[in-house]
Amino acid sequence: MATPTPDTPEQYDQFEDEESEQQLGSTASGRKRLFSKELRCMMYGFGDDQNPYTESVDFLEDLVIEFITETTHRAMEVGRPGRVQVEDIIFLVRKDFRKYARVKDLLTMNEELKKARKAFDEVKYVEDQQ
Repeated sequence: MATPTPDTPEQYDQFEDEESEQQLGSTASGRKRLFSKELRCMMYGFGDDQNPYTESVDFLEDLVIEFITETTHRAMEVGRPGRVQVEDIIFLVRKDFRKYARVKDLLTMNEELKKARKAFDEVKYVEDQQ
């Protein structure tokens, strides 16, 4: 039996397994990575390498988690204590034009999707009745 050399597929399979375990596993701090796949795609979309460094993705994810956590805590303090509502998020981003515009776009799109689903379900219901 030959020992694996750098040119044999067995060695490459080993590295692929280790990489997939890192992506699905948790960090050194014990926190599970939630957005790694999406962040990799976003980084590539914004001009990074197709396979960015894991450290870069982890760092960016830490920033995203920190932003979400801080925003959620601030939103809980603004409106009804202990609850986060859409209006609280809108209030927090009202002075940042880009964030405010994006929130409005997402809310508008959400309403349009709800209407489209409702219309689709009504058409499907009518067809099932006939």
